[in-house]
Amino acid sequence: MSTSVSPSLVWRDGEILRDGKPHRILSGAVHYFRVHPDQWEDRLRRLAAMGANTVDTYIAWNFHERVEGEYDFSGWRDVARFIRIAGDVGLDVFVRPSPYICAEWSNGGIPFWLSGRTRALRTIDPEFLAAVDAWYDQLIPQLVPLQAAHGGPIRLIQVENEYGSYGSDADYMAHLRDALTRRGMVELLTTADGTTADMVRNGSTPGAMGTFTFGTGVPAAVELRRDDEHLMCSELWGGWFDHWGEQHHVRSADSMIATVDELLQAGGSVSMYMAHGGTNFGLWAGANHDGLIQPTVTSYDSDAPIGEDGTLNDKFHALRAAFAPFHDGELPAVPDAPRRQSAASAPLATQAPLLDIVRAVPVTAHAPVPLTFEALGAEDGLVVYEADITYPEGATVGILGLRDRATLYLDDVRLGTFEHDGEHTLALPADGGSGRLTIIVESLGRINYGPFTGEAKGILQGVVINGRRYVHGWDHRVLGDAVPSGAGADAGGAADAAGLAAATFDVTDVADAWLAFPGGAKGMVWLNGFLLGRYWERGPQETLYAPAPLWHAGTNEVVVLDTDRLGATVEIREQPAFGPVEEFIGS
Repeated sequence: MSTSVSPSLVWRDGEILRDGKPHRILSGAVHYFRVHPDQWEDRLRRLAAMGANTVDTYIAWNFHERVEGEYDFSGWRDVARFIRIAGDVGLDVFVRPSPYICAEWSNGGIPFWLSGRTRALRTIDPEFLAAVDAWYDQLIPQLVPLQAAHGGPIRLIQVENEYGSYGSDADYMAHLRDALTRRGMVELLTTADGTTADMVRNGSTPGAMGTFTFGTGVPAAVELRRDDEHLMCSELWGGWFDHWGEQHHVRSADSMIATVDELLQAGGSVSMYMAHGGTNFGLWAGANHDGLIQPTVTSYDSDAPIGEDGTLNDKFHALRAAFAPFHDGELPAVPDAPRRQSAASAPLATQAPLLDIVRAVPVTAHAPVPLTFEALGAEDGLVVYEADITYPEGATVGILGLRDRATLYLDDVRLGTFEHDGEHTLALPADGGSGRLTIIVESLGRINYGPFTGEAKGILQGVVINGRRYVHGWDHRVLGDAVPSGAGADAGGAADAAGLAAATFDVTDVADAWLAFPGGAKGMVWLNGFLLGRYWERGPQETLYAPAPLWHAGTNEVVVLDTDRLGATVEIREQPAFGPVEEFIGS
């Protein structure tokens, strides 16, 4: 696509010029896919009141193309509407549409169906580029008219995200750059990488301004800045995310603002990651892998200046003071605190045991060997594997290549649970015999960073008796993100069993709420049919955010599917509980 328009932002002699005048980018990250769309405007107004002049957002490819060739830009996925609202609020937009986003988001934003058929992610592999180009043919035309050159708020576009810590395919980087410009993107192009020479070298491409990501890396960034490019941190980590089984990560306001001030005094621009973290609703939370799998919790609060429910903290006020001198006039007034529902409790009525729920799902495939999630078209959630087995005295059953967590039953008797990392063998009844083996496998989150990005889920190799003989002849059932069938019929089961249960709350004053599940072990939670996310007793997160737009006046239903042990009640709490804290600063 040819065009004669010019970008509104350019860099020259170390400065950013906006429409020809010196300019600082004072940005904060807010991800539309982590915020209910009815709350987009509220969160963006809070960002503007913080003193930001720009909002940055990734575009999560897999959020829009869950099924290959089926593109969704409606409702929650209407990213163009989010960008227009930002412009209406008075914010510029830094859009980051690269195929990969990391962001502790499932698979780093890459659709599972694509990573399931090519290992060569983020390269010039024809299979990967064909999918990227088809996606860009749908996405980029929606962004083009929203650029500042055409009267819209978009002023920066990121080509790729932290590529220098992943790969070294310069032709791939050039392809992405050209894929944007050919389709009409004319505003300032950027890349973003960590503060090492190797990362900058491999993550850069001609024509795109290099930027940095760090927690405390201003001196290194100054040293690594190339030529006359402007000094910019595209992700200044003022907080951090959490993994299940860790403590809740926080960073003090004093520590955060010291790095911000250091960057501003060096003449730089900044984007706070995150300004408002939001929530990994549904099953969209990703995972990291550092020797062991590290699944990310449902909350993406990230100890951000604007909390998960919009609460403003000391970091907000420190940034407002730091950013104010860069504005010609007064900043917008500080918004009121968000409203919350009053504390309440409701009993969980057990509806069906776990095995009844999973067996109510039709068999979707029969195969000689267990199939992966990808082969079954299963994005995330649970896959149930069943086969008839025979076994001798003193036998064991094992899984080869488990991703991520499996609960095993023999003839409806629970044998045990395997984790992604650890022992994947357990004893069968000592006398030998035969029976129906049921294995419920849960994806704990698709890896979003590093060389394991794109790894398959499910049973990757097979199930063996005594470590040698394969079990063949498998039925498969898939439970995704929909409320399981069986909800709504009280079966009066035991409160401490794994299974499905429901509670109801009568609400007269609709507002935000924090839900807790005391006594529950590991479950997924739906509010009025919407999957809020997961809880897990290993913490640190104790409460799930349930935003006001998901509630309605009258009776509201909370459904819980717990694979380990249901609790007896659901609680509405007036304050969030993110668990024990530790000070943490990203390097």
